Amino acid sequence: MIARMRRQSLNPPSRATLARAFAAAGVSAPEPRKRPRAANRRFVYPAPNCCWQIDAFAWSLADGSPVVIHQVIDDNTRMALATLAALGETAKAAIRVVSVAIRRWGVPQRLLSDNGVAFNPTRRGFSGKLVDYLIDLGVKPITGKPERPSTQGKNERFHQTLQKWLNARPPASTLAELQDLVDEFDVYYNHEREHQALDGQTPAEAWESTTPAPPPIPEPRLPQVPPSARLAANSPEGVPLPASRTPLALHTSEGEADLTVKKNGQIKALSCMFYIATPRAGQAVHVLWNETTVEIFDLEGEYIVSYPRPATTGMYYGPRTPGGTRMKTAGNNPSAGITGTAVRRVSKGGYVGVLASKFYAGYKRKGEQITVTWDAETVTLTDANETAIAQYPKPEHRHGWHGPHQAAPSTKS
Repeated sequence: MIARMRRQSLNPPSRATLARAFAAAGVSAPEPRKRPRAANRRFVYPAPNCCWQIDAFAWSLADGSPVVIHQVIDDNTRMALATLAALGETAKAAIRVVSVAIRRWGVPQRLLSDNGVAFNPTRRGFSGKLVDYLIDLGVKPITGKPERPSTQGKNERFHQTLQKWLNARPPASTLAELQDLVDEFDVYYNHEREHQALDGQTPAEAWESTTPAPPPIPEPRLPQVPPSARLAANSPEGVPLPASRTPLALHTSEGEADLTVKKNGQIKALSCMFYIATPRAGQAVHVLWNETTVEIFDLEGEYIVSYPRPATTGMYYGPRTPGGTRMKTAGNNPSAGITGTAVRRVSKGGYVGVLASKFYAGYKRKGEQITVTWDAETVTLTDANETAIAQYPKPEHRHGWHGPHQAAPSTKS
């Protein structure tokens, strides 16, 4: 009312006078409340874009369908940066409303929110999509203490203003109609409604009177370790001896392959995942490996990165875990591309299965447990007394049969 009277070149009375007049006319209800001590201690960031606040509240359409309204405001000027009506409070909706605000007003230095899963679940022990989106832009995500909504008090008060404005109008029938209403409110709030905390200025006037803070400079960010990865229970040197019948991955001691980088910046080689770089998604790379190292180059021969040769399958290698970490969703089978040892029981046909091949130990040894050791060139079978039983060339292909007469591959057990 005061703002409208001033724009009509009228000299308005004080807020207290108007409040008494409206109460006497019965058009408003007096709400005497004791001013809390904390209200005397206000905090505000020094310039626009120093800090934004995001929050959401539940609303409903004309037919009672539940929706959620997301609001982003500037801490310094109270500018309504963006408002979004969505079907639910989700990370997708949060990223959408923040991205709209950034396109309109620039990149803030911080974004304050509560600890909801859609906004910032860091205190819950994991990151969120909005948090990742902000960090990539250089924005610092911050949160208030759990169950302390007063930290986001400016946005909570902003909700009340919008709710009163919506309640004074016919309810929207569709999500699109509700979006039109909140867009209309933002224009009114930013350019017409004077704000008491801004000394009678509108948020738009306060924004124009102060130079916004410069946008942050994004820092190089290490990629996230995949959720399926976990720290290995054993050290790389302490790979446990495979039990009988444990599968062994047959990879050549030395080899190469041309692979395409996935969308997440990784490639799969030697039954393991290696991080290259997200910007290289879709590009082809050349991978070389030997008994100790895995090296990755682009197709023009330029070196990209290298990692140690995996001792087992199902490992993830990246900048945060250069030594590798096991992935929960993958089997961790010892790799046969380097030296190794396994214990096997001799079958009734006299052979043992290892390295995806069959090796003859003698039918008279049926039921015995023998030790199979291999290096880059040979496979050696020894009995419990460490006496050599037989020695064969290390196989280069799967499903081969190795015995005294090198018979054809056998499929019998």
